[in-house]
Amino acid sequence: MKKFKFQLETLLKVTRMKKEDAEVKFAEVSRKLEDQRMHLQLLLEEMQQGQRDYESISKEGKRVTVGRLMTFNSFFAWKREQIEMQQQFILQTKSERQKRLKELMEVMSYLKSIEQLKERRLQEYKDEMLFEEQKMLDEIGLQLAMRARKQ
Repeated sequence: MKKFKFQLETLLKVTRMKKEDAEVKFAEVSRKLEDQRMHLQLLLEEMQQGQRDYESISKEGKRVTVGRLMTFNSFFAWKREQIEMQQQFILQTKSERQKRLKELMEVMSYLKSIEQLKERRLQEYKDEMLFEEQKMLDEIGLQLAMRARKQ
């Protein structure tokens, strides 16, 4: 009896490796996005802390100097710029994540079609082997019946 051999086994292996690679890239960009979101949260907390510091100084009744106001103004402008840049990085990373997800879905779809083809070919092979086995059993049965008649 011949052994089942899937002609596209190499393609199946390569596609599985591509799927694993796509999964790794998707995981990396997802991790990067999460890190960027955490960094944005940190920047927002720093901005809020600066605003609380400014309010506490203003409420103390102390005279706020122009130099101090300029320092706070510079700090808030710098933080706003950092926050805007971080938001842009997040948007870019989201776009990259969507691209990686699309690539992963395409590879998974292709892999699934190859695996389905393999299953179909394996079932055809099994059916063929069952047919051959049944044919052989019928021939043996026929020979036994013929011998029984001759005796």
